[in-house]
Amino acid sequence: MLNVIIVEDNRDLRESLLEVIATKGHHVAAFDNADALWSGCSFNKVDVMVLDLNLPGEDGLAVARRMRAEHPNVGIVMLTARDAPDDRRIGYENGADIYLAKPSSAQELVASIEALARRLVRDPPPITGLVLDSVAMTLSGSSDTVALSASEVDLLIEFSRAPGKRLETRRIENLIDQEGGVSKAAIEVRIVRLRKKMIAAGASGQPITAVRNLGHQLSVRMDVL
Repeated sequence: MLNVIIVEDNRDLRESLLEVIATKGHHVAAFDNADALWSGCSFNKVDVMVLDLNLPGEDGLAVARRMRAEHPNVGIVMLTARDAPDDRRIGYENGADIYLAKPSSAQELVASIEALARRLVRDPPPITGLVLDSVAMTLSGSSDTVALSASEVDLLIEFSRAPGKRLETRRIENLIDQEGGVSKAAIEVRIVRLRKKMIAAGASGQPITAVRNLGHQLSVRMDVL
């Protein structure tokens, strides 16, 4: 059984794809836009994503690029009405493993998903980044597992979801203190403390870096459970 996610804004097609793939015995979750995907999906067990390109808001190409950067082991099947040769080239350049033009038969789609999953089977890679367990409130890496506070967990989750993994100072302030009464110096103290925990877990260099006139950026790979 595979774990498959679908990102498709057309409700009828999304439900049809979900039913077809589930009928073949696979576990399927479906989302209608990128925001719903990033906020509602845990990617650590995902095998293949079926991705439309014409999505509202963040489009499918941007989603594919982010998936490639953050979850490189997830297979990507682009399923789209864009079928010109240049469209296919752009799709593959932005992360597609398989590019299917709509309309595509259910049999071809399922065969593509299963063939891709077989090709992607490999030994688990060594830990090269950090793993945040938001339930256990721990951060694990190649060196150790460290305990986090609730505000540190919230902050790291927000970093992982933010475009470019960057957060403005005001957003960090709100996460640390809901009343907004934290000074910039106090924020820096919290960031330094969190950096130390990340380094203790196994991060190298500066895992959170300052971005001038903006805030801070998460600078290491981190998976969220």
